[in-house]
Amino acid sequence: MATASDLRRGMAINYNGDISVVLSFQHRTPGNLRAFVQASLRSIRTGKTSDVRFSSTEKIEPVPMMAKKMEYSYKDGQDYVFTDPENYETVTLAPELVADTKDYLVENGLVTVTFVEDKAVSIELPSSVILTVTDAPEGIRGDSSNNVQKTITVETGIQMQAPLFIKTGEKIKVDTRDGKYMERA
Repeated sequence: MATASDLRRGMAINYNGDISVVLSFQHRTPGNLRAFVQASLRSIRTGKTSDVRFSSTEKIEPVPMMAKKMEYSYKDGQDYVFTDPENYETVTLAPELVADTKDYLVENGLVTVTFVEDKAVSIELPSSVILTVTDAPEGIRGDSSNNVQKTITVETGIQMQAPLFIKTGEKIKVDTRDGKYMERA
């Protein structure tokens, strides 16, 4: 058995008879009180998020998790379909689970899907992805005094700042953590 001090982001635990995923946690030690851990948990069964306070020595029950590399296949209505490249099994995920990662999903792009008891609980993107520029207005002559940027649109529909030399149709590398242009691909 682990203690609440062992909580980590992305970990699955058995809490009140339900399996929950730790979204965030913070270990606190107020001046004259005992230490505690403030955690935000999302229930796998209901999908609801709750804030919970544990004593730092309170026992928790970790639940085994399994991570699989999967390819994004296509969007089916509101849902997203991923395929296991080893056995070609498909998994359909709700838009709430995909959340902001949808901005970086391209066909056949690899992601890591984490499963708890055969149910997908989270998606992790690689640190960078290669996207095609769909709209890049021309840079204005004389705008090159300092590191001048322009707003471009990529194939997933998101907009970002990029250097003036980027043109429509080019492939660029984008950092998935902050959504910024990195380099040409």
